Amino acid sequence: MSTFSGLTTAASGLAAARRGMDVVGQNIANQTTEGYTRQRVTTSSIAALAQTGRFSTGAAPGHGVSITGVARLGDALLDARVRDTLASSGFWSTRAVAATTMEAALAEPTTDGLAARLSQFWSGWQDLANTPDSGAAASVVLETAAELASQISGGYKAVASQWSDARTAAERTVSQVNAAADQIADLNREIRDALASGRSANELIDQRSVLAQNVARLSGAKANIESDGTLTVRIDGNALVAGDDSRHLALSGPTSIDVGARVTVTWATAPDMPISIVGGELGGNLSVLAPADEGGMLAQLAASYNEVATALADRVNEQHRLGVTAAGQPGGDFFAVSGTGPAALGLSVVVTSGSDLALANPGAGAWDSGNADAISQIGLLGTGPDAIWASQVSTLSVSTAADIQRARVSETTAITAAAAQQSVAAVDGDEETISLLTYQTAYQAAARVMTAVDEALDVLINRTGVVGR
Repeated sequence: MSTFSGLTTAASGLAAARRGMDVVGQNIANQTTEGYTRQRVTTSSIAALAQTGRFSTGAAPGHGVSITGVARLGDALLDARVRDTLASSGFWSTRAVAATTMEAALAEPTTDGLAARLSQFWSGWQDLANTPDSGAAASVVLETAAELASQISGGYKAVASQWSDARTAAERTVSQVNAAADQIADLNREIRDALASGRSANELIDQRSVLAQNVARLSGAKANIESDGTLTVRIDGNALVAGDDSRHLALSGPTSIDVGARVTVTWATAPDMPISIVGGELGGNLSVLAPADEGGMLAQLAASYNEVATALADRVNEQHRLGVTAAGQPGGDFFAVSGTGPAALGLSVVVTSGSDLALANPGAGAWDSGNADAISQIGLLGTGPDAIWASQVSTLSVSTAADIQRARVSETTAITAAAAQQSVAAVDGDEETISLLTYQTAYQAAARVMTAVDEALDVLINRTGVVGR
């Protein structure tokens, strides 16, 4: 055993303690950094050199401590759980926001809602039936009819505008996913090179983890770590990122709700290959943008506006044609619906004068109002516009409540998963303070060992053989 081995042992202890203090300082400095995962120095003891032969001195102590690396104290299972819960939360939150926005625009049940406008329209006919000679009552009917047609048109336009906003949001999400995929691929290359050369890649892994979580929330992507340290990100079972290669998504399909077709996501390099995205904000937007026959909430509401407009025109025109005016002329159409485009946008009032209103039944006299009374009762029909609209509002109310509840549950689950992740990975100030004191004490003790060995060597070198001189 070398006389100077004690110095080597003490020096290794000093180096290990110093590295520990450096890592603790890094943890404390990044205590509030988003995505940062705490780190710890990992060490191992250096065994004694093997001694054989006739001059062997027997058992010998080891030769100090070796720094084997700086460990990142994350948990891959908890990270994966966070990504999964974020994907679900992103999906249901997007649907809930769209549903609540749509429900607020309906303003039901208030005096500004379509149901109230329909009731006012039928009440106007009833008032006119009670006073068929009143020009004011006839003007109210015509004015209310114009307002009703305008509200149906305005409601449809609001839905179409929200649909366009949702599609724009989907395009923006696709761009964000593509950008994040490129960043993950770049980080994969840096991490792989760092690990292969023995360098620490902990900070790079933290950055990649944050990006992977964002991609999961945006698109519902799955991710897993490969043996070389890279992260593979998959959407619909196909790799979005593999090693240092990334692929891009593309959004295709109609740009207007009037088309009634499906908006799809494809690979930019394979536009004929649609991707099934059922999670994340992108999946939520795609479900909102879906056609009416596939459960798209916006398309279904737009279809209801069209159905209400058509039913309103058909029922009122049918009854209005059965009556006669005060001059004895047969009644014609009261409403008109354009033959091109959505019915809700093409609804208009044909009658422009109270004298053209067919209030009387044929042969009942000029001041009869039987037909006006019959028109006022259309609102009570089970297949009338009121019933159609009431059914749509009820369905939307139930669907919105369900989406909001699922969004709350998924958000709570995501928060719980993130809390579990942070319980392992987050920096705790008190714990780091204790670690700092521990390394500081270890450093002082190693320095004391070095001092003791130095003093022993001083006696050996400078005092040996001088006794008695």
